[in-house]
Amino acid sequence: MSTLVSPLAAASETLPVRELTHWIGGKPVAGTSGRFGDVYHPATGQIQAHVPLASESEVDAAVQAAAAAFPAWSAQPPLRRARVLFRFREIFEQRLDEVAALLTSEHGKVNSDARGEATRGLEVVEFATGIPQLLKGEYTEQVGTGIDSWSMRQPLGVVAGITPFNFPAMVPMWMFPIALACGNTFVLKPSERDPSASLLLAEMLKEAGLPDGVFNVVHGDKSAVDAILQHKTIQAVSFVGSTPIAEYVYREGTKAGKRVQALGGAKNHMIVMPDADLDQAADALVGAAYGSAGERCMAISVAVTVGHQTADELREKLASRIAKLRVGDGSNDLPGSPVDLGPLVTKTHLDKVTGYLETGVAEGAELAIDGRAAALPAGEGFFLGACLFDHVKPAMRIYREEIFGPVLGVVRVNNFETALQLINDHEFGNGTSIFTRDGDTARDFAHRVQAGMVGINVPIPVPMAFHSFGGWKRSLFGDHAVHGPEGVRFYTRIKTITSRWPTGIRTGVDTSMPTLG
Repeated sequence: MSTLVSPLAAASETLPVRELTHWIGGKPVAGTSGRFGDVYHPATGQIQAHVPLASESEVDAAVQAAAAAFPAWSAQPPLRRARVLFRFREIFEQRLDEVAALLTSEHGKVNSDARGEATRGLEVVEFATGIPQLLKGEYTEQVGTGIDSWSMRQPLGVVAGITPFNFPAMVPMWMFPIALACGNTFVLKPSERDPSASLLLAEMLKEAGLPDGVFNVVHGDKSAVDAILQHKTIQAVSFVGSTPIAEYVYREGTKAGKRVQALGGAKNHMIVMPDADLDQAADALVGAAYGSAGERCMAISVAVTVGHQTADELREKLASRIAKLRVGDGSNDLPGSPVDLGPLVTKTHLDKVTGYLETGVAEGAELAIDGRAAALPAGEGFFLGACLFDHVKPAMRIYREEIFGPVLGVVRVNNFETALQLINDHEFGNGTSIFTRDGDTARDFAHRVQAGMVGINVPIPVPMAFHSFGGWKRSLFGDHAVHGPEGVRFYTRIKTITSRWPTGIRTGVDTSMPTLG
């Protein structure tokens, strides 16, 4: 059992403040920078841990540990690397309850959602265990007389991941399983708001037999991010977070000569057509807009209704469902007394989201349901109920900007073409959905919409691990999406060998361009 947190600890229980560490070279390492951040329990508002914020020298120590481990780890046959991940998968599955409890205690998401996050992360591990097949190259015999040519994929070296607060386990698991399976070594900089899951992952990897130094964790803020982006030994950086930071990471990382994949923000739309099953659409919208308190980059935050009758009927159905949502401590999400929405991650983020409510009203949108008036738990937790805006206009900030909270806006349009153009004109292009019974409309939408992930009667079209996740426009910076085949390509580089043996050499010196065939 991990010493990080008890999976059965009640949120209301007053626990001693834990002192977290980094994980470098296969063991916990105390912070030395003298700077620390507070980790809150979002359901109580209490500080539950102090996290060290790494200095440049601490980041360098993690990178040096990874660099020292790289030659031996990359030389391992892919099958042996896969076997470590197989053992990690078994350990993770056995401790899934512990992982979920830790996610709930630091992020705030309800237990069932936390278990879903852990499971989706595990799917990438399962994909990565197939790495011997995924690393197979191509071979061509006799490209010229007596000459053969083949390609291989080889690891980059030390790579790094910078991950967000909303998925403390799943997003790191989008990155490191594939990176490690490909033969790289890894430095993870998780969010300082909910950092403990990364340490638990490190413990489990060590238990699975991962050699010391192959996986390292350094906590920190912008100082740690900049140290990663500027470190000459790090070959590639994966990032998930807001668009301004994604753009910064991409710009600074590529300037330093690194390969970078940086996933940014989103404003995901769902078009609801007049022929849609409105009960199905309402169920899907409530789950997609308010699940995880809206703190998902794939949350649906805009419902685009085609026709005013569609809008009126959908609004009624949404209101009746929102009224039944229960807001509370996510650790109480148990059979018989479930919780639908947990708290937001911090008081600062709660204030930001409620600020958007004031902005929307000032801009002229109708706040049809104010989550601040919902039945919220007493105490100092960071709770907000589901919020619904109607008559939202494209010029409004609540339409243009990512709110990242339990706020859904309804935009009313008259026809499908206007709805499609709204999505295509938005600066973000992460995910989108349409609900309709018409196959022609759905196919047309899928082909013409400018977004990286599309759902047809599916509200949150997150690809499975054997496909790749990534948006378009200002939702993704770089040429590679994450996990799936794109993940393997990102964490490897191709080498092509052309071979001829001495007995096949029949000519002398030739200074012209070689032509084979």
